[in-house]
Amino acid sequence: MARKEILLNAFNMNCVGHINHGLWTHPRDRSADYRKLSYWTELAQLLERGLFDGLFLADIVGVYDVYQGNVDLTLKESIQLPVNDPLLLVSAMAGATRHLGFGLTANLTYEAPYLFARRMSTLDHLSDGRVGWNIVTGYLESAARAMGLAQQVEHDRRYDQADEYLEVLYKLWEGSWEEGAVLNDRQRRVYAQPEKVHKVIHHGEFFSVEGYHLCEPSPQRTPVLFQAGASSRGLRFAGEHAECVFISGNDKSATRAQVDKVRAAAQAAGRDPQAVKVFMGISVIVAPNEAEARAKHAEYLAHASAEAGVAHFSSSTGIDLSRFALDEPISYAKTNAIESAAAKLRDNRLTRRQLLEQHALGGRYILLVGSPTQVADELLAWIDETGLDGFNLTRIVTPESYADFIELVIPELQARGAYKTAYAEGSLRHKLFGAGDRLPAEHKGAAFSVGANSFAKQAEGLPLDPLDPLGSAARSLANEFAPTH
Repeated sequence: MARKEILLNAFNMNCVGHINHGLWTHPRDRSADYRKLSYWTELAQLLERGLFDGLFLADIVGVYDVYQGNVDLTLKESIQLPVNDPLLLVSAMAGATRHLGFGLTANLTYEAPYLFARRMSTLDHLSDGRVGWNIVTGYLESAARAMGLAQQVEHDRRYDQADEYLEVLYKLWEGSWEEGAVLNDRQRRVYAQPEKVHKVIHHGEFFSVEGYHLCEPSPQRTPVLFQAGASSRGLRFAGEHAECVFISGNDKSATRAQVDKVRAAAQAAGRDPQAVKVFMGISVIVAPNEAEARAKHAEYLAHASAEAGVAHFSSSTGIDLSRFALDEPISYAKTNAIESAAAKLRDNRLTRRQLLEQHALGGRYILLVGSPTQVADELLAWIDETGLDGFNLTRIVTPESYADFIELVIPELQARGAYKTAYAEGSLRHKLFGAGDRLPAEHKGAAFSVGANSFAKQAEGLPLDPLDPLGSAARSLANEFAPTH
């Protein structure tokens, strides 16, 4: 039986310190060049040489100010501050590559859906269909205050808002412009056919939109949808919307359970459980032999900041971990931050000393250290024993971490039939799923396409008069069949 091919994203962020904190001080680390376009285009070209499926760019709105009640350590260690906009990098990187995909984090809580739809469609056009969106709702109180709110919207309520946000986007991306709406006919002086471009009418609890999508259909229409929520409400959202889910694993049995939950959520939403690709964050230190890899690990540890890692985790939980003595059990408190992160403290057994030990390399992702054979063995064990589809590979020292992996681990995986030897043609969605550029028919968003809505309206006996597409008696159905025609 053919071995499952590992999917692989580089995990990064438009900042100095991302996951493995303190490594910006390493003499070979170039992360402080994040402000330079060449840093990103060269990285994209490196990843494409390694046949990476994508560059997954994290992002936050707000700052990590929970630890010690201020941003002092955050600024000293550059714990995701300063941080620049990830979306603005894509045009240049797409122009420097041909196949590499781009997973872009954007917080929907603070983005108007109408304008966000245009930005993503623009990037999908400019990249020839290589963009994905990592859907986040935010978790930092500092972001809420910066955006003019007294406090952050409650956790589950943020997902209610996200459901409606996605509905608006599906209507814009999938339903506003029909297939064939664009003629680009110079002789007849018709670029787009008015009868095939439809106004979206949406009046919901959170959003009101009446307007035409500003972009003609991009190669994918809807970008590939990524999501990382691990709470029960986040999993329900993922089951309905996500095509790729990013999880954080601690051990194989817990990861297996998390993968099963993701697939069960998709099945509960009426989707094929295998229609979702599940990625886990992982860090790798590899060298030609184990002794060299261990030496490199020791070298990296000398530059890492465990305290910065704990400060990051402090904001993830919403709990100021600096208040606890080194060996004092950390008291759990329900917060409005990342529910799954705070849950790790629920049994009141962890101490700050233990957290510092866990964050020895500045981050808490699974770390693999060894020779190419050893690393490949362990990666394949994670795939085989957990049901994962792939990994988000962090940077420890950049770009060294990626370059080492490409030079040493990729050939080993390829020799075992566990990694591609060439890119498939087509969009990011087609590369990942092999089923075309657009959302599959069973995905919730596909129901908002013009054809699907025409069929539904006819089945309901609703009028299709272009001057009154929904009919005055049927306005209450506008949200269900919003792309009008």
